[in-house]
Amino acid sequence: MDFNMVGPALALGLACLGSAIGCGIAGMASHGVMSRVEEGHGKFIGMSATPSSQAIYGFILMLLMSGAIKEGTLSALSGIGIGLASGLAIMVSAIYQGKCAATGIQASAKQPAIYGKCFVAVGIVESFSLFAFVFALLIIY
Repeated sequence: MDFNMVGPALALGLACLGSAIGCGIAGMASHGVMSRVEEGHGKFIGMSATPSSQAIYGFILMLLMSGAIKEGTLSALSGIGIGLASGLAIMVSAIYQGKCAATGIQASAKQPAIYGKCFVAVGIVESFSLFAFVFALLIIY
């Protein structure tokens, strides 16, 4: 049995799972707010899409990890460890970013002037997925 691509698959799968959950959470909040306000719907949709970036990190990790495994510079077992750890960190970050975006959407519906400020917290949560992504790259190479 060949386990070579389990690690890259974990990195991609977990990141995409987290992005889907995070976007779903924020999207549900966006739908609720859009039913109550008459304008500014695009900005709510935009904020609800922020957790989707973590899927990109997982995709890039999957590509780089699979390349390193094929080149022989990364073992399958190391790939599983890196894929699981970084994938879980990215997944959890995406879920909590969705929750953060959901509250930002709800808050900015009541006070539109704070919309931009709400992106600060969303960005802070994003930074943890970036840390996991960069640290995984440092381990791979």
